[in-house]
Amino acid sequence: MARLLRKKLLHKLEKRRIEKLGAENKSNEDKLDHFGKHSNPRSQIIPYTFTKKNQSILDFKSIEIAEQMTLIDLKLFNKIELSEVLLWSTKQSEKLSPNLIKFTEHFNNISYWARSRILESENYRDRERYLIKFLKIMKHFRKMNNFNSYLSILSAVDSGPIQRLDWPKSIIDTIKEYAALIDPKCGFKSLREAISEAEPPCIPHIGLILQDLTILHIANPDFLPSGNCNFWKRWQQFNILERLRYFKRCNYNFKPNVKIQELFNDFKDYIGEDAQYNLSEQLKPRARH
Repeated sequence: MARLLRKKLLHKLEKRRIEKLGAENKSNEDKLDHFGKHSNPRSQIIPYTFTKKNQSILDFKSIEIAEQMTLIDLKLFNKIELSEVLLWSTKQSEKLSPNLIKFTEHFNNISYWARSRILESENYRDRERYLIKFLKIMKHFRKMNNFNSYLSILSAVDSGPIQRLDWPKSIIDTIKEYAALIDPKCGFKSLREAISEAEPPCIPHIGLILQDLTILHIANPDFLPSGNCNFWKRWQQFNILERLRYFKRCNYNFKPNVKIQELFNDFKDYIGEDAQYNLSEQLKPRARH
């Protein structure tokens, strides 16, 4: 259910991103004609902004990268109104949940950004360095209780374009170990327990909260057969949202590092999904039968 809800939300976000790219392409039609038009905007590489961008995340400590990404997550997380979360579980309207949409879009961008950093490296050793770097960053996310970026990076390193490439057994085993947190068996029991036991500050996985609220809404009517309000349903909704409110009251005591945050460029420097698979197949061609 969680994957279905997330897939639906990400589909809307990807559709909106493609429409935005299409509008930008149309406004720059003359410029694009000079270099040749792209037939598929999803395969297009989004232009990079090279402003003093000689450094990469490999030049900084993993904990420094994790801290700055967590500060960005926290800023977006705190903007989400509890009403947006509740309304999404019932209406699933982008207009009614704008900050929730931005937070989910941010999750998606981080995942694509991480995949792109790995795939764009032509040298195998550099790809391995990036992958190991992201795994180290994930380790710090887990200690910080930042489940949002932890799962976003996990979705990147465990994605098809990355997973199909050849990696050392130690890396494969580490990814499997990290992925155990989102084992769907028993209703994501491991993830639920981790979030439940987490001491603030904490940035939870918003998808799990949306799943619980959506199932609660679908499975229980607003009114009882007698016509009275279903207070049990309202109480359960309150308990879920109160836990979210509890996390929103706490902050991380990290100092902002403008240099590192500018390096992220809002995580907009990424390659489209189709282009990711194309790059992956260039690095490791499909076996011919």
